[in-house]
Amino acid sequence: MKLITHLSWLLRALLFLAVFAFCAHEYRPGDAALLPRADLGDPDDRGLAALFRLRRGIGVLACLSRLLGQRREIQKLERELRSGGDRTLPPQA
Repeated sequence: MKLITHLSWLLRALLFLAVFAFCAHEYRPGDAALLPRADLGDPDDRGLAALFRLRRGIGVLACLSRLLGQRREIQKLERELRSGGDRTLPPQA
């Protein structure tokens, strides 16, 4: 079971690196534009780009907090399972 978990994380990391490498390859500092042939010289355009970055950051933080919360819950359940915990079954609906 642990092997599958490690392989799953390895595949996720490789996928992330592949997407990151593609983006890094396609990145050109002078071509940062929201629309074709639009320049980010306008304050409105810079504000819109900043808003997109802010939303992206909030989304990443939300995902991280959820993942860390799930990880804490899993660790708690594993500790409870190892210690014997409450052996009664939950009521059936």
